[in-house]
Amino acid sequence: MHMRKRILVGQLVVWGAIASVMGQAPPPDPVWSGSAGAGLALTGGNSDTSNYSFSFDFTRDPKTRNLMKFMGVYLRGSQDEQTTVDRLRLGFRNDYTVDDKLFAFGEIAYVRDPFKAIDYLLNPVGGIGYRLTETDRVALTVTGGLGVVWEKNPDVDVDASGTVNAGQDFAFKISESASITQAFSALWKMDDFEDALYRFSLGLATALTQRSELRIDFINDFKNLTPSPEIKKNDYTFITSLVFKF
Repeated sequence: MHMRKRILVGQLVVWGAIASVMGQAPPPDPVWSGSAGAGLALTGGNSDTSNYSFSFDFTRDPKTRNLMKFMGVYLRGSQDEQTTVDRLRLGFRNDYTVDDKLFAFGEIAYVRDPFKAIDYLLNPVGGIGYRLTETDRVALTVTGGLGVVWEKNPDVDVDASGTVNAGQDFAFKISESASITQAFSALWKMDDFEDALYRFSLGLATALTQRSELRIDFINDFKNLTPSPEIKKNDYTFITSLVFKF
């Protein structure tokens, strides 16, 4: 009888220790993370101008080989009640990790920009990427792939073509509260490699609170061939926005 009591007490002590350790274990990392931001600029007097932007960047990381990213940016501006900017860009990408450095990906990008005479541009792509470096402070990734593009311009039929795509992403953590990001992407149409679309972005973020930050972004979009000579090839934008993270 005494032996049984000792065994029972021992079991209770073991289970109590396990429960204590489990109770102190940190919560698992969230599957979803990301940010959403908005910016606004208004002027009045000799001319009335307004500019606003919305952006989001969501990531689903279940800590498996698959990593999903959802991205979007919308810019709109007007001067004296005349629209001067109306640009939308959406994207989705799924990365499948092959090893520590190499990954395969599939993505789709959507662009609408009436001032570049793009009713819509849809570009699904598949390819491979390589993480040149990835530490707590610095990350540098390059990608390359093949895809298809459908581009609709005003008053003409949809233009379809195969594409060659390339990209590069860089992030640098300056300090605990500040960071720099930079990205570049290129799309070349197979039926005419001069018909290309390039995008360069550079951003600086500084933390305001644990869940918010102030961002300043420079975005440059360049389309080598435009539907009309009157349409400029280059469009650049500076965006100041308040970003909330989760």
